[in-house]
Amino acid sequence: MYLDEYKRWMAADLEDADLNPELARIEGNDEEIKDRFAVSLKFGTAGLRGVLGAGTNRMNIYVVRQATQGLANWVKTQGGNQTVAISYDSRLKSDVFAKTAAGVLAANGINVRIYDALMPVPALSFATRYYNCNAGVMVTASHNPAKYNGYKAYWSDGAQLGPEQADAVSAEIAKTDIFDGVLYAEGDFERALESGMIELLGDETDEAFLEQVLRQPINPSVVAEAADELRVVYTPLYGTGYKLVPEAMRRLGMKHIVTVDEQMTPCGDFSTTPFPNPELPEVFEHAIRLANECDADFIIGNDPDADRTGVMIRGADGQFITLTGNQIGAMLLDYIITASRECGRLSEHAFAVKTIVSTDMVTEICRRNGVQLYDVLTGFKFIGKVVSDYEERTGRSADEDFLLGFEESNGYARGTFLRDKDAVTATVLLCEMAAYYHTKGKTVYQALLDMYDRYGLYVERTSNVYMEGIDGTERMRALMERLRSKPPKTVGGSEVIGIRDYLTGRTVDLRTGAESGTGCPESNVLYYILEGDNKVVIRPSGTEPKIKIYYLFHTESGDMA
Repeated sequence: MYLDEYKRWMAADLEDADLNPELARIEGNDEEIKDRFAVSLKFGTAGLRGVLGAGTNRMNIYVVRQATQGLANWVKTQGGNQTVAISYDSRLKSDVFAKTAAGVLAANGINVRIYDALMPVPALSFATRYYNCNAGVMVTASHNPAKYNGYKAYWSDGAQLGPEQADAVSAEIAKTDIFDGVLYAEGDFERALESGMIELLGDETDEAFLEQVLRQPINPSVVAEAADELRVVYTPLYGTGYKLVPEAMRRLGMKHIVTVDEQMTPCGDFSTTPFPNPELPEVFEHAIRLANECDADFIIGNDPDADRTGVMIRGADGQFITLTGNQIGAMLLDYIITASRECGRLSEHAFAVKTIVSTDMVTEICRRNGVQLYDVLTGFKFIGKVVSDYEERTGRSADEDFLLGFEESNGYARGTFLRDKDAVTATVLLCEMAAYYHTKGKTVYQALLDMYDRYGLYVERTSNVYMEGIDGTERMRALMERLRSKPPKTVGGSEVIGIRDYLTGRTVDLRTGAESGTGCPESNVLYYILEGDNKVVIRPSGTEPKIKIYYLFHTESGDMA
């Protein structure tokens, strides 16, 4: 069957000239043909993500058209404005894919608001809400290597599609022939732009977004107090943060912002950062060199679509160390609570949201400060849903009550103006936090140690088991099934005393046999509770061919010096 599909592509009059040589090159190579055509890229809650190239199992204009036709079919059932917002990042072909998606939507009679230049994920989430759109599309593969691209779909609330919406769109995609089932003709984008069905978003939308970002700081006066001395190095890692992030820092009042010039121009090759993930210390090699030259206090970096935020700070010896996503989230929340209380702005209904694989230090921070904490499944759409549900349940805005949402993979959000990870706001808050501690005579590192002294020492680690290839999904499924049928009795020498299975919705206390629910929707996640207040969580990644294993450890001792 995959050979027939390959032959159909070979016979087609393909518009993308890059695809024909690839198809010709693999002729007669069954393994290569099978890899590209035996399956299709799976559309899920994270949309599509795959290697650029020819075939149904690759990212190309035909897969984008098919996915967009499926999205259009679903949007047409939703009523409302019949409008979709679109943005794209700096990756190879992102602009082409974004315009392709806009053309398909317009051909289906759906209005489009598309940014006139590459813009971050948070800007897309904001625009989807700001213009009351039915849906949004962000063309990005986040922090993946340069050979990848992807397609994230958003619902009207500005969050990525939930499981039900993703399943509905996926069903429409499955019914759509990749060539003949799409309403699209060459030149549709230009014609729709001329007719007004496609509208470009520019400075006015940027200003509205930045206005909301700059409402999130708690006490900006500390920045004015510290700005003459505080220095930050910033890198967008060749991505969409290049424009809005430095501008937001300047408007906050930061005076000494030093940018990594060779990484400031958007580029999909990521030449100095082959894996542009700000969680990894190696991507900051150029930033560290520059920070040492200019005696900067800290470094901030974003991934190409500017939804993740990485931070490096000077340790006790003056050398730069990488903060983990968990440390950043815990420090931000602790600061937000502290500053809000000092300013008399800590709401009696204050709440925060984290994912189940994120640090339990946040649980303790919230407990001690009387802040409600919600634990949700991995994926920022679930964090956004808590905020939306809160507003629906209480009948009031969550602006004053929602302190922070975060996940361990360096994603943070504050405010109700969007529903996804927001590196622009996170960067502003980190600058404010650093300025606050500077006015107290502390470095960020000293503030981190103080936090461990107060709340205990929490340490988290993540490991990955890659299962690539067309059978990767099946191998991941089989591994998870084996773990369910034969659960481990010990992990790393520690006894397993409880198991939380989010697929079955059951939590079992192995010491007493007592059972309860998980409090979360169904998901393929296994959560092992170990003796000594430690945990191990295992789940398949939603965006990459790997099993992710999270280790969460805790001890009362906070001595890290």
